[in-house]
Amino acid sequence: MKKIIFLISFFLMHACAKAADNNIKLTLTEAISMARKKSVDAVVARGVLKSAYWAYRTYQADLLPELSFDGTAPQFNKSYSSYQQNDGSYKFIRNNWFGMNGALNVNQNIWLTGGQLSLSTSLDYIKGDGMKNFMSVPISLTLNQPIFGVNNTKWNRRIEPLKYNEAKAAFVTATEEVTMKTIQYFFNLLLARENVNIAKQNLQNAKRLFDIADERKKMGQVSESDLLRLKLSAINAQSTLTDNESSLNSNMFQLKTFLNINDSTPIDLVIPEKLPEVSIRYADVLDKALENNSFALNIRRRQLESDYAVAKAKGNLRSIKLTASVGYSGISNDRIRYAYDDLKNNTIISIGFSVPILDWGKRRGEVKVAESNREVTESKLRQEQQTFNQDIFLLVEHFNNQSKQLKLATEADSIAQRRYKTSIETFMIGKINTLDLNDAQVNKDDARQKDIAQLFYYWYYYYQLRSLTLWDFAKNKGIDADFDEIIKQ
Repeated sequence: MKKIIFLISFFLMHACAKAADNNIKLTLTEAISMARKKSVDAVVARGVLKSAYWAYRTYQADLLPELSFDGTAPQFNKSYSSYQQNDGSYKFIRNNWFGMNGALNVNQNIWLTGGQLSLSTSLDYIKGDGMKNFMSVPISLTLNQPIFGVNNTKWNRRIEPLKYNEAKAAFVTATEEVTMKTIQYFFNLLLARENVNIAKQNLQNAKRLFDIADERKKMGQVSESDLLRLKLSAINAQSTLTDNESSLNSNMFQLKTFLNINDSTPIDLVIPEKLPEVSIRYADVLDKALENNSFALNIRRRQLESDYAVAKAKGNLRSIKLTASVGYSGISNDRIRYAYDDLKNNTIISIGFSVPILDWGKRRGEVKVAESNREVTESKLRQEQQTFNQDIFLLVEHFNNQSKQLKLATEADSIAQRRYKTSIETFMIGKINTLDLNDAQVNKDDARQKDIAQLFYYWYYYYQLRSLTLWDFAKNKGIDADFDEIIKQ
């Protein structure tokens, strides 16, 4: 019989040890790495970055020459159309012809002036009533140049690079915010696990103390009230354990969902250690934030966009456009090669303009609206800058103070644990009552929870500083990303 009991105990211990070994050991660093790669937030951040990248590529393409081929092949026309004769009367004539045309164009935007320069070559062919007709334009150079209007290309050269740099900085910030979310989920689960451990210990102690008190009551050393109070404590401890186990499962699910872990194996968290002593000055943090954070780029971009809106409104007050085209053309009624002989000058120059005479102040009003919007934007930006500076100041204060708070919380946890252990031993010999014992237990539980909470705030504030400054203060270097590699993913 003893051998059977021994074998059963051995197999149970082995099974428990194996189950513990199957748990996923997860450190905070590993959780952060997983979140940055697999979480939905990280995928969204990469998608936003890619969208900004292709928008920037589109802008860059507008600055480069564009080669295009336009053509119609074939075009068949067999219809009637009206025709005015010499005496002013109209008659309908029949069209019956077959044609093709093609043109090769090279277009280049001129960012300095806002115009466009086009170089083209084309060939047209028409066959009707048995006659073949060719017209060639071997080369034609055309300039379209707005005068007094806004130079959109020049403004885009100032705004678009800022927008892409802002998007890159925002991506790094979003990555750090993913880290902050990971820290929240990680410590929520860590605290839930500690609460379960506390509840298990409290339940075990409550049962043990009740059994001891029950024996002492028989000897007349414990009152009925104290015994019932201990029994109630055991019942409450069981209820608390049930609630905490439910909370543990809920937080376990949330962390695994965030990290995109589908495995049903429980996660066994490793309590992170405190960083080496890091002292951070407000002036340094503010300088790094203004240098690296997307907020500073966002302010500059919005200033430029408000100036751009004013420039466009002023440019719409009048419109003058110069069009000049120079080149050569040839005509042949027989063979295509003759269309390139005896070339003639083909020059067109025109200046078009549109000047409002009476618009009831509409265009002037648009200028005033744009200027008012710019003033509102500037006021908002000043307010946002003040709030940004204030938030950084408070965050630096919180982080520098948090190191002290964590040290005190750890020391308080150690003292409370020792006090509770001493209180149990003192209660067993009858020198303190159940109220003092409960007080020691409550202080012990609160101290342990506060220790975990203070460790959470320490890590959270640190990564919040990183997200604002894009600077690793522990390693004293900037936080960057391989954007080319990220775009390829």
